[in-house]
Amino acid sequence: MKSFDLTGNPTPILTVSELNQQARDCLENNFARIEVEGEISDLLQHRSGHWYFTLKDKQSQLRCAMSKFQNKTVRFQPEDGQQVQLKGKLSLYAPRGNYQFIVERMQPAGSGQLQQAFDALKIRLAQQGWFDTDNKQALPTLAKQVVIITSPQGAAIRDMQTTFARRFAGIRLVVIPVPVQGDGAAEAISEAIAKANQWAKTSDQSKPLLSVGQKKEVLAPEAIIIGRGGGSLEDLWAFNELVVAQAIHESALPIVSAVGHETDTTIADLVADVRAATPTAAAELLSPDKAALQQQFASFSDQLKRQLNYRLNDAQSLLKGLARRVKHPSHQLNQQVQRVDQLDNQLFRSVNQTLSKKRQLLEQLQQRLMVSSPAETIQHQQVDTQNLYQRLSLAINHSLHRRQLEWQRLVETLNVVSPLATLNRGYSIVTATSGDILRSHTSVIKGDEINAKLADGDLQCVVVSSTEQKQK
Repeated sequence: MKSFDLTGNPTPILTVSELNQQARDCLENNFARIEVEGEISDLLQHRSGHWYFTLKDKQSQLRCAMSKFQNKTVRFQPEDGQQVQLKGKLSLYAPRGNYQFIVERMQPAGSGQLQQAFDALKIRLAQQGWFDTDNKQALPTLAKQVVIITSPQGAAIRDMQTTFARRFAGIRLVVIPVPVQGDGAAEAISEAIAKANQWAKTSDQSKPLLSVGQKKEVLAPEAIIIGRGGGSLEDLWAFNELVVAQAIHESALPIVSAVGHETDTTIADLVADVRAATPTAAAELLSPDKAALQQQFASFSDQLKRQLNYRLNDAQSLLKGLARRVKHPSHQLNQQVQRVDQLDNQLFRSVNQTLSKKRQLLEQLQQRLMVSSPAETIQHQQVDTQNLYQRLSLAINHSLHRRQLEWQRLVETLNVVSPLATLNRGYSIVTATSGDILRSHTSVIKGDEINAKLADGDLQCVVVSSTEQKQK
């Protein structure tokens, strides 16, 4: 059956899959980058990581889906009954024909969105234990290399470089430049943290080299500083993103967070191993005071000298006392030499005995191995297989010979009772035209056609007369 449009032209008949595909393409092409606001209902956070929920208002509702790759950027924990703003596109789930909204971005609706998102993420991460002291790492006492992740143009990097140079210039600083605000800043910061950790865990042979003047130095950082100068909540928002918090939480290197001023608090500060009030304070945490170290070393040096002098004087006194009491050691030395020779002989005998036992054990194991060797087993199996093959061949030949003799006997028996043998002795088999064998002359009349089968062929005959055989 064909379908026709209004002009009378035939139109193609679509399958359900083709119709759903065309409907989905129409929706996605005409309703892309749509923003919609409503209340979350029936939220399902699937174990696959995807979110499924209904967005509704007083009159209508809309099925929504958000992939795990998109919901990682959500800065708060969504709940049923929460008013949200969504951005995405309309689509259709072809296998079921369900109309749905594919969510690309989600944020709380109404005023104070950033603060709500901050508070929600803070509660969520606190419940997961990301702020717990047990998860914090200790800072190295004297790091050789420190990675600084910040903007290369800000005042923060200059303050940290100046502080390190003033307090302990021997620490190598490796700066990974990143944007600290705006789109993509959070992703850049998290990628920089991952890169620093990759440098740290790479084997020495594969570690990248750091150019220091004309020399090459292996890149092996021991700590990370992330930070920037002060600003508004919007300016500092990159350090409140979940992706940054996750990178800090998963970092094997200890991280010092120095974001904004002392009064500013970000999610990065709470997740980091140590929070510094300012970038300068972060540099001070990872750089010992050179003057204090020199003074400490001088104090240790004086203590060491006093201890050495005391122990030296004590040892000299002890040596003088022992020198007065010591006797010539030649007699005792001779005894020790003899004892050494005796022990050497015992050791030689013990070693030989041990070697002999080990050789015997090795020979036994070799013999056991030869007995249980697969090669020996395979060889035996091959011999058995050959014997079985020969016996099978003999049995088959014997059975065939016996069957041939039986067959010949049956053929001879069959020939004895075969009508063909009778024909060879001069007899014939007479049949009517219907094929029935004629056993009496009364079965035919004059003029009937009959067939006479002889040993070497057939005769077509006509009955001329029929007479009854006289009884003697």
